[in-house]
This record gives sequence, structure tokens and C-alpha cells, in this order.
Amino acid sequence: MTARLVNRPVNHMLLTVTNTGSKTCDLYYYPAVDFADAQSVPPVIKDSQPQAVTTLVPGQSGYAGVALSGGTDGGGTNGRTAKSLSVYFFDRNNNSISPAATPALPSKGVYIDDSLRVTYWLSSAQEALTY
Repeated sequence: MTARLVNRPVNHMLLTVTNTGSKTCDLYYYPAVDFADAQSVPPVIKDSQPQAVTTLVPGQSGYAGVALSGGTDGGGTNGRTAKSLSVYFFDRNNNSISPAATPALPSKGVYIDDSLRVTYWLSSAQEALTY
């Protein structure tokens, strides 16, 4: 799993998970992202829900967009810099699966605020970054 800041849209990060196994796997729901010191898991962007579960054959990747902050308009509150990230997956019954993935963040961290939200798992990086 990787977490990468993107230029557009501003204040967004792309999560990429690749099936490195030998069997097909399903990405249910959305990633539960836990930035250090967070009070709770951020909400999902409901409009990003795909019509079907994102399924990955071996070698294929799935994507989720993370809107980190309210943008340049100051739309969010309680801004802070996060230096670590844990990402939890869900099974088909919406139960969290442990252990979490811990993708590296930039050494300077990422700026987040209370407007933080995520997309569902999607099959296209472009689609994940449209929300």
C-alpha cells in the first residue's frame, strides 16, 4: 500500500493498494484512515460508492482518494500536521481487519483538518480523485 500526495485536486492524497497475492481479493467499503492523534475515522464520501465491490486480480491495484483539508479557503477547523497513518480494511460484513497497513507519509507530514474525508475503494485512480 502507498499513500501519495497529488497536485490536483489540492489537499488530496491517493491511497493505492496492490494485490500481491495469488488469489483474487475484494476491497469492501472504504479505507478507515487513522492519522496519528485522530479522534475518529473520517467519514466516507457517499457519492463515491461504486455500483459493485472493487475486485482485484493478482497484480491489479485499487484506489481511494483522501481529501485532507478544507482547501485554501480555510473551510476546515482544527488543522494540524500528521506524521503517521494507519489504514484499516473491512471484510464483507463491515468488520475491521487487523493489522492495519502503515504507508509512509512525507517526512514533513501532511496537513489535515476536521473536513478530512475518504472515498470508497475504486478501480481507477482518476475516479478516486474526482471527489
